[in-house]
Amino acid sequence: MSRRVFLSVFKDEDDILGMAEAARTKGLKIIDIYAPYAVHGLDEAAGFRASRLPIVCFVLALIGATFKVWFEFWTTASNWAINVGGKPWNSLPAFVPVTFEVMVLVAGVGTVLIFLGSDRLLPGRKAKIPFPGVTDDRFVLLIEETDAMFNPGKVRTLCERYHAVHIEEREGEEG
Repeated sequence: MSRRVFLSVFKDEDDILGMAEAARTKGLKIIDIYAPYAVHGLDEAAGFRASRLPIVCFVLALIGATFKVWFEFWTTASNWAINVGGKPWNSLPAFVPVTFEVMVLVAGVGTVLIFLGSDRLLPGRKAKIPFPGVTDDRFVLLIEETDAMFNPGKVRTLCERYHAVHIEEREGEEG
């Protein structure tokens, strides 16, 4: 079963913000919003949930730091105990700088890899651009036609109220 998508194109970021807010309050299902640059408040206006990447980054940082402290403690105090400069074998303050660097490395690289994998941004994948100019100066809002009660005329009127420059219905659009 193919799905139908209602596509509307806007020139101004205030118009896309207003349309996203209006579509959300009317109960329309917003699939995606394309913008040439980040628009402050657009994700809240569309009702998108917050990203979980900061939590992933924090967990990866803790894993990296924990593994690094364990590994350095094991190597210096347990397995290859060598007295260097008269310091004790298990000198935790000496571990801090390298632990911080490993924590940042694991968190950064791991977060990027998880982001690329979760969004399926694999090498060689072709970008789908829903409308020409979306990477330059146009904003595109995709609304899914969820059921038979969906009224394209009312959605078209709503889009025109927010100065849409192009409106069309498409079939089989990926979100």
